[in-house]
Formats: sequence, C-alpha cells, structure tokens
Amino acid sequence: MIAINNVLVSDEIIEDQFVCDLNKCKGGCCVDGDAGAPIAKAERKHLDEVYDAVLTYLNQESRDELKRQGKYVYDKEFGWVTPTIDSKVCVYGIVDKKGIVKCGIEQAYNDGKVSWKKPISCHLFPIRIQQSRDKKTDYVNYEPREDLCSAACTLGKQLKIPVYVFLKEALVRKYGTEFYETLEATAKHLDKPGS
Repeated sequence: MIAINNVLVSDEIIEDQFVCDLNKCKGGCCVDGDAGAPIAKAERKHLDEVYDAVLTYLNQESRDELKRQGKYVYDKEFGWVTPTIDSKVCVYGIVDKKGIVKCGIEQAYNDGKVSWKKPISCHLFPIRIQQSRDKKTDYVNYEPREDLCSAACTLGKQLKIPVYVFLKEALVRKYGTEFYETLEATAKHLDKPGS
C-alpha cells in the first residue's frame, strides 16, 4: 500500500498495466454489474444540472426508464447509483455504430454541451474506492473484471502503461494534481533497481 495523506493506494495501481480496449470489450463496464454506477452526493446535483442536455443523446427506451425510475436510484448495497435497464445497461449508455456502449453524459461533455464529464466512479474504472467506516480514509484498489477487462490488461502490458498513468485524468479529477504527482514520484522511485 502507498499512503498519501488519508488515501491508501494499492500497489497494483502502480505495478499492473491497463488500457481500455473498447473494440474488444464493447464498453461492457456500462452494461455488466450488480447495479448502476455509484454517484457521490455532490454528483447528484451535477446530474440534475446536465440532465436536459444529456437527455437528447439517449434513445427512447432510456428516456422511458428515466421517466419511470428517476435520474438516480438508491441501492441498499451501493447507495445512490445510475438507473439501469433490466438490471443491465446503464440508462445513460448510448451505442455507437460499432456496437460499443459509451456514456451519453460524456458524449454531451465532449460535444461541449455540459461541463461535467460523468460520475467519478465510471471515470476511475477499474479503480474502485471504498471509505473507512469513519469516512476519514479512502482505500483505492485496482479491480478489473476478469473476463471483461482481459483485453485491456493485455493491451496495457503490450503498451507498458501502468494503471495510474492510464487513469491520470480521473485520479487528478478525484484527488488533485499534487496527489497525482506524489503517486507518480513514488511509482518511479519504487521502479528503480534496488528500491
């Protein structure tokens, strides 16, 4: 474990390699799971603000589900999450011409329609964060899905890109530049022979 202030980062985040391979997984992380994407309390406000703009990117089935379930739902195990369609695909998922499921929120962001990219839990995947009971410590773990992420693990090894490098933007968004620079310096130090 690497301790940076009140954040404990698993060693795998600097030791393992990962690069999403959407042509192979088809955006399966937006489809496969026990519930929708976890949404932090502050993110519900962001979702409320971008909702109308994002709605224009979604198909009719997603719009109907949002009307039925709401913009987010409460799950006993995961807390506030995005709704899903038939407990599978995230209601904010959109499918491109190649059959890849992408985020409608992120597409609206990329098109300059909204200023919020997507839930941080999605942006960080396959990193998952759990808080201590007293909510004073974050446990940051690397948890790729064995089958779903196998192509991404293979591609990461081929390109020699560590998890923390691939997820730099998301880690900076979550914890700030100073945190990321400390993590990067630690990774480089530990990579030196004799460390």
